[in-house]
Order: sequence, then structure tokens, then C-alpha cells
Amino acid sequence: MSRSPLLDLAFGYMPAQVLHAAAEIGLADALADGPRTSAELAERTGTHQPSLLRLLRSLSVFGAVEQKDDLFALTAEGRRLRSDEPDSIRALIRLFCGPDMWQAWGDLTETVRTGEYAWGRVTGMTPFEFFESRPELSATFNAAMSQHTRFIAPGIVEAHDFGRYGTIADIGGGDGTLIAAILRAVPGPRGLLFDQPGGLAAAPDTLADVADRVKIVAGDFFASVPPDADAYVIKSVIHDWADEKATAILRNCRAAMRPDARLLLLEQVMPEIVTPEARGIVNNDLNMLVATGGRERTETEFRDLLERAGFTDISLTGPLPPAEYHIIEARPAA
Repeated sequence: MSRSPLLDLAFGYMPAQVLHAAAEIGLADALADGPRTSAELAERTGTHQPSLLRLLRSLSVFGAVEQKDDLFALTAEGRRLRSDEPDSIRALIRLFCGPDMWQAWGDLTETVRTGEYAWGRVTGMTPFEFFESRPELSATFNAAMSQHTRFIAPGIVEAHDFGRYGTIADIGGGDGTLIAAILRAVPGPRGLLFDQPGGLAAAPDTLADVADRVKIVAGDFFASVPPDADAYVIKSVIHDWADEKATAILRNCRAAMRPDARLLLLEQVMPEIVTPEARGIVNNDLNMLVATGGRERTETEFRDLLERAGFTDISLTGPLPPAEYHIIEARPAA
């Protein structure tokens, strides 16, 4: 009898937790200055040497470290677990493989039975309330969102003519990674970064080299958004919410926009019929089901949502490498 490939999926939690443990203890940072023995690494990370050795063996099998006798070094991919790497994924791993997300995903069966998203059920709070009440976890969340944005920003900047706008508002833009990337690439426009105070905590550092071209505004997009920008960019926000709240955000943008302004949603788009190549967005959709109560949407669903919120002339660009995002452009309806 052949081995079922479903077993590899069933045991997929193991490598996820191996990577999470390595990220949590700062193992890659401990290897930043070169190869170390398991004993040296145990001392640097404050861990139990025999247990750490077993973790290192697993990381070697997964290609994150390379082993020669009892000497371990980071591979090129393993360096992305360092906190100081420009393309680091450490915060993403700490967030998405951490105990809170782990517990929510562990309740997926009940979510499928009831339709109620697991995070709210197991924590008693929305994810945004949860992170806001825990500054250390909030910093990890914000860093993870920044890491993901750095990953996709070059493709977004290349695919759209941002130079045609005078002022670009980044709505729900966190620490400003996206608006900073746009302004660095396009010298003409000015930027406006809008988010809740917790999301903006690291913005002054992120925007330091373009600070003279960006205004930072704190607020709640469920109440209102700043008026009179030429373009309103919203990345990976609408998928966090079910239709009612997503429509409320879009209507507030519509109310703030001049007739000649443009809305630019940066989102993945669910295929009408999924194939194995759609694994990423399908998993993201389940993550929204579990963690926020939101969803990934098809092109038809995006068009319906935007039309209900008061937009017209809807067009899509993409999917854009490397993460298959689309730029969904629309203008206010008359």
C-alpha cells in the first residue's frame, strides 16, 4: 500500500512549530556572526542543549541550517529567520505559528459548524482588540505586516502609475512600509498615512527618509477617513472583514473622495474555480474565516462590494508577482 500524500499534510504542524521555536528563541540571530556548536547556541539562546540539538537537526532537514559534525551555520534561506535581515520572515512566523493563532486554528471544526470565527470565540476579543491590549504581541503583528508588505511592494509600485497623483493616502497602512516604498520610487507625490495609533507606532522610523513628504494621521476608518487625496490605497484590509464592515470602510472612503479621485484596493482575488495553484489564497481565505471573520473574494464579489459602496469604472490589474496580488481600481460613482 502506497503512502498517502495526505499524511504529509496531516503532519504539517510539525515543521511549522520547528520554525516557530527557532524564531521565538532567536536562533538565527545567535548564528548571525558565523557557525556555532549546539552548546554555544544553547548558551546564547538560553535553551536546553540536548533538546536544542534535536531542533537543529530538524532545521537542517528543512534546509534552514547546515550541519558539519556539531557545528551549525545558517543557509541562505535560514538567514531570513534573522530579525535584522531586509527580507526577514521572523515576525511572520512568530505571528502565524504563535500560540494564539495556533489555538484559533485548532478550533476550525467548530468554526465550520457554526460560521462563527474562532479567534473571537477562543479569546473573547477581535484580533485587533487582542493585539491592542498586548503591546509586545502588537509589535510582532505590526512587524509581520511590514515584512509581508516589503515582499509585495516592488511589484505593486512597478505595475501602477503612482506619479499621476498629487497626494496618495494609505488607509490602514500600519507603519508606512507601502507608502514609503511608493514615495521612494516616485518623486512627485506626497503621502498621507492613516491608521489607529497602535498601528502607527513604528511609522516615524519607517518613514524617516521621506518624512518631509508624508503626513501621519491617527483615526478609525469605521468612523471616517481624511478627505481630498487623489488616490486612496487600501492593502490587505478589506479581506479582514465580512461584507457589512467592508462596505462601511469603502463608503467612508467614498465620502472623503473628490469625483476625480481613485480607489486602489490591493488584494488577492479568489478564482471562481480553484486549482492546486490557488493553494495560497485558499489558505488565506480559511485564515480569515478563523482569525477575523473576513474572507478572500472573487472578482465578481469585489465588483458587487464596490458598487454597493458607491464606486464605478472598476478594473483589475494582476495577478502581480510574487504574491499574486491585484490592483483593483475604481472611481466614485456620480
